[in-house]
Amino acid sequence: MAEQETGQERTESATPKREEEARRQGQVPRSRDLNSAAVTLLTAAAVSVFGYRAVEQLAAMMRGGLSLHFGSTIDPAQMFSNLNAASMTAFMAVLPILAAGFLASILAPMSLSGWNFSTEALMPKFSRLDPMAGFGRMFAVTSWIELGKSVLKFVLVAIIAVMLLKKDARALMALSQQPITEAMKHAAGLCINAVLTLASAMLIIAGIDVPIQLWQHAKQLKMSRQEIREEHKESEGSPEVKGKIRQMQQESLRRRMMEQVPKADVIITNPTHFAVALRYDESRNRAPIVVAKGADLIAARIREIAAEHKIPLFEAPPLARMLYRSVDLNREIPASLYSAVAQVLTYIYQLRAYNKGLTPMPQRPNIDVAEPTP
Repeated sequence: MAEQETGQERTESATPKREEEARRQGQVPRSRDLNSAAVTLLTAAAVSVFGYRAVEQLAAMMRGGLSLHFGSTIDPAQMFSNLNAASMTAFMAVLPILAAGFLASILAPMSLSGWNFSTEALMPKFSRLDPMAGFGRMFAVTSWIELGKSVLKFVLVAIIAVMLLKKDARALMALSQQPITEAMKHAAGLCINAVLTLASAMLIIAGIDVPIQLWQHAKQLKMSRQEIREEHKESEGSPEVKGKIRQMQQESLRRRMMEQVPKADVIITNPTHFAVALRYDESRNRAPIVVAKGADLIAARIREIAAEHKIPLFEAPPLARMLYRSVDLNREIPASLYSAVAQVLTYIYQLRAYNKGLTPMPQRPNIDVAEPTP
């Protein structure tokens, strides 16, 4: 369906998200041949191990049931107690065999697809009731493949059954000449061996079917490149949305940066292309930190805010460029710029004292910073 909608072939392997969605919907690889072989083999093995004991317990239960005292047969309470005891004895006798079959029915699917419980798979799908869709599935390629597999399985099991009958023909004919107890034991042993042999043959079939089921499951989950792009867009967000989020983040960062400009000690400019705001607090910082920086329009806005709050500007193009390019926001300046920045701050502090009439007019320093060769 997705292939028809997108107009592209499904050539790409399923993404982890697609595989997780498939598991949530109960779409996992399954092999009925593996399940049948495992249940048959383990059940037959349990019968071969626990069968004799189970038969003895069931025989004792039957003997006890046929030798009841007449008085207990007319007492409803006693009959209910006898029935309860006989039922518990029968259940305990066959419990190991039932447990082996149940365990096989759980472990076989888990060995192929792991543990998976899907509530969505339990929901009714009314689309399966469509007669036309069902008719189409009857003649689908997968249906013909399943038919071919069923025929091959029947032929293989029939061949093995014929071989077993030929091999055990004399033993089967000799059963009529044996005492009834020995004949029953011998017949049970022949049946168990036959079932174990057939179950082993079913395991061979399962060994062929499992890779086929895994391949078909992977093929069903394949995706087109358009589907992968759409999934990526849903997971990561469309480029337009991500661009809008990035723009909002940058605006928020720029707004917080501009709020720090009035707290700066000096603005070092290029004079027009770059502007870097520095603040130095001896009690908190080892060196001055860059609280704001920008180029072109942002640099102009920094200068405007500085003028509004009477933050001094200091024109030093090489120093402004180096601070802008080499120091991140809210980071201390490198040691290589300590001397140059110290001269600027000393001049600013002296200028403030001059404005208050405390000191004579300071001489503006000539900042000489060697910029790295590009």
